[in-house]
Formats: sequence, structure tokens, C-alpha cells
Amino acid sequence: MRVGLRGAAAAAVAVLGIITGTGGPAGAITFGHPDGQLHPEVGAMLVRYPDGTFDLYCSGTLISPRVFLTAAHCVEGLDQVGVGTHDVYVSFDERWNPDTSTTLRGTYHADPQYGHDQAHPHDIAVIVLDDAVTGITPATLPRAHELDALRAAHQLDDQTFTAVGYGTYRDDKTGGPHALGGYGDRRYTTQYFNALNENWLRLSENPSTGSGGTCYGDSGGPHFLGGPQSDLIVATTISGDAQCRATDVDYRLDSDDARAFLGQFVQLP
Repeated sequence: MRVGLRGAAAAAVAVLGIITGTGGPAGAITFGHPDGQLHPEVGAMLVRYPDGTFDLYCSGTLISPRVFLTAAHCVEGLDQVGVGTHDVYVSFDERWNPDTSTTLRGTYHADPQYGHDQAHPHDIAVIVLDDAVTGITPATLPRAHELDALRAAHQLDDQTFTAVGYGTYRDDKTGGPHALGGYGDRRYTTQYFNALNENWLRLSENPSTGSGGTCYGDSGGPHFLGGPQSDLIVATTISGDAQCRATDVDYRLDSDDARAFLGQFVQLP
């Protein structure tokens, strides 16, 4: 999971120096580009601690004027650090700054079946914002089994996908942890198809084959079907290989279970 701990151990994240503030994780896009206002519907998920400080935890996407989509493991355990269900915030600023950014408060709701099993953890959550967002068009959700239809038509292998997120970035193919850059800017990258099963979309993040990807803490961020101009979100970042150099593992939004959860909060296509 790419939140606070990426893949396995929080200790590894601490060593890499990408824990921010009082312990939250930052997002990451590898081999990507500054997003600017290309994806204004993608935001940073923030938490407010009891002392009033904020931390950037994950990324996510506005899918209706009041509903922000992210991953369930992004909100797991927040109560243990004094963060209540109504102490989560979202910022859509292209560069997040704890002192100057605009934040919108909301209440998080995770799929109650989260953690069901490793193969199908129901790792999906939403933040219902107190106030509707204006001036930003929400992303488009996929139709039921849209990726299956593309595979059946032999069109999936040729698709481009676009990942977006906040946080640490990487542009050096050979450097170790020191190659990771700063966090707080919304960035994007393009990827290519790897594999598909009932619940997961796997995408290449191998820079040697032209793909970028996500890395430490980028959980909940979107994977759009198509190039950088696309607004059709078909999956969210969940996990990947420890080196952020091989495979992105992403939760499908066109599956029956994902749609059953989302249908409680938004109108589905």
C-alpha cells in the first residue's frame, strides 16, 4: 500500500525521509511532469492532527461536487493518532502548502468490507465534503466492466493510462533513495497496460519501456484511461513493487463491488 508505508514497512519510508510533518505520507509520481491545471479535479488528501497541524496523506479525485474518491487504507488507523472521521480535508491547489493552501473539510467513509482478503480487499473510500466544490468539473467514472469490454475487443493492450498524484517524484533511472525529489506538487505521468483480473488493473511503471508510475504514498490517486487530456478514471493507486520500477497495482472502479460502494454516494454511468 502506498500510504505512509509503501508496499510493506513504515520504517522503510522513514529511512527514505518522505514522511512529512507529524507522520503522514506524501504522494509520488515517477518519471512524470508538473501537472499545473491539467487535472484540477485531482486533489491532495490531508489530515488535521489534534494540535492543529496538517499532513498530506494521499491523493484522490473529485467524482461529484461533494465526493472525493481515495483508498480505504488512506484512512485506516487515523483514529489511533487522534484524527476523527471529520478531521480530513482536501486541497485542489496544484502546489500544496500547509500555510497558504485552500482546504475543504469532509467526512470519510471506507468500504465496510475493506480488508476482506488480500486478493480483494475492497480498498476504496470517499470523503464527503461539507460544501460542494465549484469551478472544477468532476472526473468521469467508468461504465460497468468497461475494461473487460476493451479486453474482449482486443483493444486494452494498446491503451495509454495517465496517473496523477502529489508528493515525492523521481526522474533518475539509476539513483537509489537519494533520487527522490520533494513533495507537494501535483504531477502526472503516462503508463501502459500490463494485466487485468477481476479486481485489479496492473500497469507498467518501467521507465525503460516508456512508462512512469506511482511510488511512496500515492494511494488513492487516479489512473485515467487515455492520455493526459482524459478525465475517465478507471482505477485508483493501491500498491506496487518496492522499487517503483516495475508494476503499478490499481483497484478497478468498473467492478461490481467498487460500483456497489460508489453507488451509495454518486450517480453511476
